[in-house]
Amino acid sequence: MVRMRILSGFGPPEPGGGPRLWHDRAVPTPWSLLALPPLDESLLALLFADLPVTVTTPAARTPAAVTEAIATAEIVVGDWSGALGVGADQVAAATRLAFVQQPSVGVDSLDPDALAQAGVPAANAAGANAISVAEWCVGAAFAGLRSLAWADAQMRLGEWPQLTVSQRGGGELTGRRVGIVGMGDIGRACAARFAALGADVAHWSRRQRSAGEAGGARWMPLPDLLAHSQLLVLVVALAPETHRLIDAEALERLPQGAYVVNAARGGVLDETALLGAIRSGHLAGAALDVYATEPLPADSPLRDDDRILLSPHAAGASREAQGRLISLVVDNVRRAVSGEPVLHVVNGVDPVIRRRD
Repeated sequence: MVRMRILSGFGPPEPGGGPRLWHDRAVPTPWSLLALPPLDESLLALLFADLPVTVTTPAARTPAAVTEAIATAEIVVGDWSGALGVGADQVAAATRLAFVQQPSVGVDSLDPDALAQAGVPAANAAGANAISVAEWCVGAAFAGLRSLAWADAQMRLGEWPQLTVSQRGGGELTGRRVGIVGMGDIGRACAARFAALGADVAHWSRRQRSAGEAGGARWMPLPDLLAHSQLLVLVVALAPETHRLIDAEALERLPQGAYVVNAARGGVLDETALLGAIRSGHLAGAALDVYATEPLPADSPLRDDDRILLSPHAAGASREAQGRLISLVVDNVRRAVSGEPVLHVVNGVDPVIRRRD
């Protein structure tokens, strides 16, 4: 570890006439931490004030500015918004980089493979927002099945759509067949909540899990799960093998009048195919918190269909989840600089962080 030496001995006299004592001790040089979240630098510095780190931010919120700033960084805290990332170009420029902490569950704004090849562990914030996202999924399901947002909008226009609401489809969640795609912390939290409400819950994940490992949801092969699901809930991580996992063919397998809830990543779901399935009448509606392009373009056709509930990627944005996320990130940085193994490494690199002198 790089250290500064403070020498011991007697220095020039104190103003009162006594000798000035110098202490002999080694003080670690602060770690250089590059913070990418869209927050003021003073606030970011305050978050890490108790740790031996010097916090900097890019000169501008552009990939080029990140590439320039990362050259001297030892630790990077990523951008939960996804606007700034750490890709292959940034990794190549980061000759001192020892650790990347992503303040979200998804790591699609990082290049975990490039980081692994460079020997740099990358960690996420697994579990921090699981309760918040799962509650959003349940709330979105209720809102879609009972047309809550549509009915509210009609009432504010002076209408009284009492009979029309039931004609839009939907119904009760109790007894409904729910399929969950993805079974991490969020998937388990979703399964437990839907099961508690009396739904018939099954799931698919890339690794087959028992119901005990999956919040009570039994595992099914994906084609069978799609045929089962009157309500399909997407909470799977975006990866090459899950990109557009739910495409036109998959949506066609869903029962007539099914609903889709997406709180995963926009790239998991073919939005054009979804819109087509709703407009054709095969699907009754959807609730989306994530999109292929974010922010969602103002002219997106998704905005034109009132059977689609739209949310601005805020399913995990409860105060409680944000508090847990901040605590997790700060604690993992503390682990990094103190030599303890960091938690939630996603790219298979040794979790003990070593400084690159």
